[in-house]
Amino acid sequence: VSMNHTTVVEFVLLGLANSRHLEITLFLFLVIAYFLILLGNFSVISITLLNNSLQTPMYYFLRNFALLEIAFTSTFMPSTLHSLLTERKTISLPGCFLQMMFFYYLGTCTLFHMAVMSVDRYVAICHPLHYTAIMNNRFCLQLILSCWAVSFLLMFPPTIMTVQLPFCGPNVMNHFYCDTSLLLQLSCADTGFIEELMLVILVIILPGTLTVTAVSYGCIIVTILHIPSSAGRKKAFSTCSAHLIVVLVFYSTCIYRYVRSAQRGGQDSDKVLSLFFSVLTQMLNPYIYSLRNKQVKQALKESILKFSGSL
Repeated sequence: VSMNHTTVVEFVLLGLANSRHLEITLFLFLVIAYFLILLGNFSVISITLLNNSLQTPMYYFLRNFALLEIAFTSTFMPSTLHSLLTERKTISLPGCFLQMMFFYYLGTCTLFHMAVMSVDRYVAICHPLHYTAIMNNRFCLQLILSCWAVSFLLMFPPTIMTVQLPFCGPNVMNHFYCDTSLLLQLSCADTGFIEELMLVILVIILPGTLTVTAVSYGCIIVTILHIPSSAGRKKAFSTCSAHLIVVLVFYSTCIYRYVRSAQRGGQDSDKVLSLFFSVLTQMLNPYIYSLRNKQVKQALKESILKFSGSL
């Protein structure tokens, strides 16, 4: 990365804690969380790929979502764990910009994927007779590619403008990953236009995808209420409530962190909010969206029995 009038060669990330004891505690917690994220999502990917009964649009979306979760968490988790373990707090300019770019790009993809999965569930529950005709292979692929393409088109312009900014010092960020709002604070140039552009993009992405998700689940709940069997209603509500809890936590923390009136970040509360939507929800997603599913659990059981039998 080459920039004019840039004297800063690296940034200092203060991280999650200011004491060694707390850093070790957080390291152990995040190692376990990262392991569960990888284990859950790799399990979803392998099970849905290898089991013939799971070759449906729903599991196609869940498999892509699991891959996205692994990529998103891996943009910051290895460097965060390394920082907690070794007390190394610095990151190079190119490394910081790459981390920022992939974090926001993959995070935006996550929001669009969640909206697409809610639409898939809406069609499956509210229009079951037309489900296979609507959610055919071509349309599913188009939806997935659209998520990636639209996310790139939205996040590429502000990312490129941020990378081209000059940084003359200071170089300290009170966060555990390279956050755009903090990078803009550290620049020695006028960043007003980039901040306004980022706010507009976030206002489009967050309320837009949330509206799609909320309307889809709203229609699903109305349909569930018309199920004659109380056991069927209870089971459906159990699944929907788990999905809605994840969506609520993810969106509420994202919106409060990035679209609140005080756009300038750098507070300790920002790091806590970021932990919620970047670690906690990522850890819960594979178990709530996929591994609680009866078909997935059955396929997992069969795979374990088959593997143990071969041994």
